[in-house]
Amino acid sequence: MVENQLKIDRFKSDVLSLCMNSNLQLNKFYDYLQILEESLARFFNMEDCFLFQVSEDKFKPTYNIEVLNVELTLNLLQPFLNGNKVVDLPEFIKELSYFKYHTDLMPLMINNKIEGIIVFKYNKANAPIQTELTEDIINEISYVHNFLVQKYEVQSNEQKYRKLYGMTDLFHSTMDIDVILENVLITIEENFSDLEVELILSNDQDRQTRVRIKPFDYLSERPSTIESFVSGEIKEDVASELNCRLLNAPIKGRQAIYGILQVKAPLNYSFSNTEKEFIRMLAQASGNALENAKLYHQSHRLISDLQLINETSHRLNMKLTINEMLLFLQKQLLKSFQPMEVGFLFKEHDYYVMTEACTTLFNNDARHMYIQHVEKHFHVTQDPLFIADFSRLISENIDYKSVMAIPMIVEEDIIGFSIVLHKEPYFFSFDSFKLMQSLIHHSSLAISNSVLREQLQEMVDRDHLTKLFARSYSDSYVEKSIQKDDSGMFLLIDIDNFKKVNDTYGHQVGDEVLVQIALQLQKEIGTRGICSRWGGEELAVYIPNILESEAMKVSEELVDIVPKVTSPSVTISAGMITWHKESRPDFQEIFLHADTALYNAKHKGKNRVCVFENSMELQH
Repeated sequence: MVENQLKIDRFKSDVLSLCMNSNLQLNKFYDYLQILEESLARFFNMEDCFLFQVSEDKFKPTYNIEVLNVELTLNLLQPFLNGNKVVDLPEFIKELSYFKYHTDLMPLMINNKIEGIIVFKYNKANAPIQTELTEDIINEISYVHNFLVQKYEVQSNEQKYRKLYGMTDLFHSTMDIDVILENVLITIEENFSDLEVELILSNDQDRQTRVRIKPFDYLSERPSTIESFVSGEIKEDVASELNCRLLNAPIKGRQAIYGILQVKAPLNYSFSNTEKEFIRMLAQASGNALENAKLYHQSHRLISDLQLINETSHRLNMKLTINEMLLFLQKQLLKSFQPMEVGFLFKEHDYYVMTEACTTLFNNDARHMYIQHVEKHFHVTQDPLFIADFSRLISENIDYKSVMAIPMIVEEDIIGFSIVLHKEPYFFSFDSFKLMQSLIHHSSLAISNSVLREQLQEMVDRDHLTKLFARSYSDSYVEKSIQKDDSGMFLLIDIDNFKKVNDTYGHQVGDEVLVQIALQLQKEIGTRGICSRWGGEELAVYIPNILESEAMKVSEELVDIVPKVTSPSVTISAGMITWHKESRPDFQEIFLHADTALYNAKHKGKNRVCVFENSMELQH
């Protein structure tokens, strides 16, 4: 008995001495266990000790957790225990390869409660173990073990909370979201080096971060992850199919929950209450910091958004053409949302027609998949369209996964829509979606007014019967051409014997003949110049930057083709004048000289073209 007590005293003294040794780096729980194991081997012949801690009625290996592929519970082990005594190692544990040479099991009890067990190999070279490990010795070993656990927890908690305090202090001094997220990961890795950690952030979180994050997706997340996100409480989950255990801690601030801090551990790992509390506090501290940074950036973004909307509205309310408006709006969308493609489409007779302000994608067949989906959406609703991952909606392989489409609504009718695309899923934030809505909403009326203004101008500039330009537009066009172009030709046309056509067939047929000739003029001239109705049965053609020989060829071809395309067939007479930059004519001279040449053509027998010469003025 005295011998045992002496051995106990030496054992306790040895453990205490090692704990107080400043040269030893005792940072991990395993470091403290090594002290215990070495002393047990030295004083009580217990070799190859392996310690299990009790956590929620389960025995958790303190290190090398892969050695146990069965869940060791208190209920499973209870039948093999005999109070506060050493027992033979149960066969089902001995069958595990790691414990093949271990022989005995010792319970560690404090106040009649099992705090853990030690599996060890007894050194038979010494006295029988039953006489060595008395109940007194087992109690003292239990108390020493408990002392080491408490010492480690005090030191560990002190280190953890010192780091948590330092991290919280950092959070209060930065508004950089990347710094916040990076330090969350670093803190977890430093304190739980054997575990994996993942940040799952909600979709409204800005995606442009250096830190690798996973977007929160209700459709694919595990029920426990969703429950933690919705309830704001920490949730543990056994993911058997992934062969791991998950701990989901909500990253929450005062206003909202911004995501989940998910810690992944081996399947037989058991999170202690202390670990759970630390992870919960870390997630909450990061949630508050993330919220502050988010609100800070949001306030700056709102100011920027208001400036953007104000600038856009001011610019669009200037007298711009519809194309100038859309090109400006395209520039604003590219700058604000960084999409890869931008498109503007307007409704014409129940179909959406592309504009010149569309980017490259909309000029090839790949556009149809996106446009058709948006068209179908706006056919049944006027609600804006926000698609985080388009590939989930269709079975085809697509390039662009993030889609935002905003309708242009005027007087409760959709007149068109704007669409932006990006190849990455979840690229556009919900804040971006709301800003684009506001931007297009403020732009719609200005765009509609511009469309109406252009339509009205078109009505003023065009002759309602022939759809040729009106004389007022032709005058302005010719006057500008004389000032800026190198050369030009003006052809004044009169329909021969047009009064006879009206008298013989009626004015309706006469109008049809005018339309037939107008269509042929537009077909022949195309975009090289303009065709206009000069008045009554007189028409005009003006082509800038043309050689005199080519001008004559065009004029003769027109005179030749008109009788062939009109019904009843009619002929035309024409007077032509050309000019060159070396001798720019007066604006009024062009019309007077062309009229003189026309008179000369009529006088010479009609159905011909005459080029103005100075001698004609005397004849006229």
